[in-house]
Amino acid sequence: MADSTRAAATAPIAFNDLRPQYAALRAELDEAVGRVLQRGWFILGPELEAFEAEFAAYCGARHAVGVGSGTDALHLALRACGVGPGDEVVTVAFTAVPTVNAISLAGARPVFVDVDPTTRTMDPARVEAALTPRTRALLPVHLYGHAADMAPLRELAERRGLWLIEDAAQAHGTRYRGQRTGTLGHLAAFSFYPTKNLGAYGDAGAVVTDDEVLARRLRLLRNYGQTDRYHHQLEGVNSRLDELQAAILRVKLRHLDAWNTARRERAARYTAALAGLATPREAPWTYHTYHLYVVEVPARARVQQALAAAGIGTLVHYPVPVHLQPAYAHLGVPRGALPVSERLADTVLSLPLYPELPLAEVDRVAAALCEIMARLD
Repeated sequence: MADSTRAAATAPIAFNDLRPQYAALRAELDEAVGRVLQRGWFILGPELEAFEAEFAAYCGARHAVGVGSGTDALHLALRACGVGPGDEVVTVAFTAVPTVNAISLAGARPVFVDVDPTTRTMDPARVEAALTPRTRALLPVHLYGHAADMAPLRELAERRGLWLIEDAAQAHGTRYRGQRTGTLGHLAAFSFYPTKNLGAYGDAGAVVTDDEVLARRLRLLRNYGQTDRYHHQLEGVNSRLDELQAAILRVKLRHLDAWNTARRERAARYTAALAGLATPREAPWTYHTYHLYVVEVPARARVQQALAAAGIGTLVHYPVPVHLQPAYAHLGVPRGALPVSERLADTVLSLPLYPELPLAEVDRVAAALCEIMARLD
């Protein structure tokens, strides 16, 4: 084996690497950032207006409202619907804590239902039993890039007079029955955290909606509740997607579909190579965008340690479901109440996946995992 080939075969494989994307887009990004710096307008300016219009059009919605983070997007979406103290919001515990944190920030109480073991998203069959007279909204999560099953949730929300809000933080470009996320409920919250399929170079988020009244309310809420300078109609916050991030996102949005195609190619390669293991399954009604490629393994700590010894980075999304987090112990949801969520939390393992990941490295990760799993048997 030549020295260069041997080095490539033994070089560490990072879980994620944002540098190749920047290298490919450097000229476009530098021009966009320079344009903002030369203009000297950094908050609520023309770059944000343009990005909001472009992202809304991408999703197939009428409005996008840029905010400071994905958590803020969820929080302000809830507040725009009037959700607050004394209200309940039905969501899942197998998610990132910010989903639930946003409910708490609005002053409402999260109510958890279990997830479907195949899609790992909200199980529609369990939702109606969780409703009470205080329920105001349903908050499904499109996890890992796979859409939640929205049709039965939409029917239930309409029948019971509830708001339906998508947590689309991991689902940029994901489709459900041919329709893109962002248009499947009353509102949808997106995160543009740097590692997302569409990522800024800092915190950023947006709320997408077709509703003119909700969009107008969101624009007030994100900017101190101001109708114009020093005149405040609502008790708002400071949560504005700045001009630099908007300009960067405008560049990246043009490449999102190609990046999602590259993610799907790498995911398919993993799935073919990992036959026999518990790999992600894609429901026939979704177009999965693979924000994460997540397998399920026994003895996860041993597997993860063995992969690390082979120079392969992995992460766990998520090792502790929200109802078992100390911060949410006051909700009184005991261990065993959400068995699918708890089993997934014990077994899921995220493998390296990003659009620029060399296919040879996908093969190397898969081969290493297969070898490790064979030794476990």
